[in-house]
Amino acid sequence: MSLRGEGTILFGGSGFLGPYILAANPGMVSVGRRPPPTPNRHVPIGSLADLRCLETLKFDKVIYIIGNTDHHNLEKETIPAGEPTAFDYHTLPLIQTLEQLKRFPIRKFIHFSTILLYDENKITLPVSEHAPIDPYKNRYVLSKYLAEEASRFYARWLPIITVRLSNIYGPTPLQRYDLVHVLSRKLLAGGRPEIWSRRPERDFIYIEDAAEATAQLLDTGYCGTLNLGTGTMTPVGKVVDVLAEASGGTIVDRDIAVSGPMRFCCDMTTLNGLIPWRPKYSVEDGVRKTFETMRSYSQV
Repeated sequence: MSLRGEGTILFGGSGFLGPYILAANPGMVSVGRRPPPTPNRHVPIGSLADLRCLETLKFDKVIYIIGNTDHHNLEKETIPAGEPTAFDYHTLPLIQTLEQLKRFPIRKFIHFSTILLYDENKITLPVSEHAPIDPYKNRYVLSKYLAEEASRFYARWLPIITVRLSNIYGPTPLQRYDLVHVLSRKLLAGGRPEIWSRRPERDFIYIEDAAEATAQLLDTGYCGTLNLGTGTMTPVGKVVDVLAEASGGTIVDRDIAVSGPMRFCCDMTTLNGLIPWRPKYSVEDGVRKTFETMRSYSQV
């Protein structure tokens, strides 16, 4: 019997989402500079500019998860000389990869964009893939937009799915910048983390659910852009309450204005019409599991 994920390579197996996809699909092959924390076969590469090592592999599907989620720093007006920019993380590496992979007989290529592209001043809920976008908010969002445009260009050679990912969260030993991870890390350090406001509502998706949806999309005939979230809104205050209860700590609400829309959720019509997927984790269960798993890291 063949292993699940056979015939698929994954770029970014040592990052956040990659290890979860690999762990659930033992037949997938990891490709990258660093091996993943899973027993999947790993093919080391020195640079995305030279992928000749892939010529010896048998694959026809690709998941590409390379980038940097620290959008707050990547959005800064001034980037120190010599420091990588958002374009160095999200745009140029993708173009390098697609330029080389276009000569391979690939049946599916999946890469990730962001819901931050949507224009919060023009959206209606739930937000569909056809909603207005504002790619010029900052460097981070622009880099994701340019990556999407590059994918549209290379779609003449490769069948590409661009996944606009919602507020993903989950346990990881890596440094992360999403709300759940930042609050959990500070609580575990014995601090009193702060939030700007409890009131915004967001579409939170647990990492295992996102991993399962991604794997299922490999077997669809769809090409184009789609949202990946849960289609539901959860107040930030609910996340705060679960973490406070799980940790016994205190999270301070500064109750000040936040950027972005007060309410957001993805229209999941496109994805739900393609695969038999529904999220398994509620926000309560996912946030609690994230905190407990991260606490176990500190006890090792």
